[in-house]
Amino acid sequence: MTTKTKGTQTPRKKKASDTTGKAVVRALLERQERTYTAQAGIQLRNTPAPLYQTLVLAILLSARIRGDIAVAAARELFAAGLRDPRSMADASWQQRVDALGKGGYRRYDERTSTMLGNGAELLLERYGGDLRSLREEPDPPKALSDIPGIGPTGTDIFLRDVQGVWPEFAPYIDRKALDGARRLGLPDSPEKLGGFVAGRELPRLADGLVHAALDKPFADEVLAAAEAA
Repeated sequence: MTTKTKGTQTPRKKKASDTTGKAVVRALLERQERTYTAQAGIQLRNTPAPLYQTLVLAILLSARIRGDIAVAAARELFAAGLRDPRSMADASWQQRVDALGKGGYRRYDERTSTMLGNGAELLLERYGGDLRSLREEPDPPKALSDIPGIGPTGTDIFLRDVQGVWPEFAPYIDRKALDGARRLGLPDSPEKLGGFVAGRELPRLADGLVHAALDKPFADEVLAAAEAA
């Protein structure tokens, strides 16, 4: 964010040339070895269970809580067998709370348990539990926002990760990822950023850019490595 004071303005980082940009992206991907979905144990494919698990992770990451805690909570939910809308809906409210708490997701565990239960019921009723049907909606992002716990941030997180299997949304570089691109001196255009990597690497690039936006030491490490290359 640009900060203005009387008569002064904080300068933006100078945009990288294409050659420098490739070095920065390479250094970024070397350090962002896995997407957040992979860290949560999700093997993302265009099939119902992993798509739903990605949605659950997006809900957890949307809260004001550390990303590693959200990932740990997702892993605990899945370890408890709550891997699809039916199992999530059939679980008791307390079972969901217990799994979230085991992952360290305690501040929002009760509210999130309710949202996960209600969201699973909605998906079963509207799509038969299969998010591939949501993909056929006239406005999928708007349809996503109907799911409890999925606001603008959750929509961005979900589409950021599923663009690898739903290519019609690629390149999906959301606002937080663009913040990271600016911090790294990269272009702030989704199309230009997408041109640095193959389509299958777009989710990892986007997650890496978000990591850079949220973690300045990480961004500084990326820039130092790119400069040294």
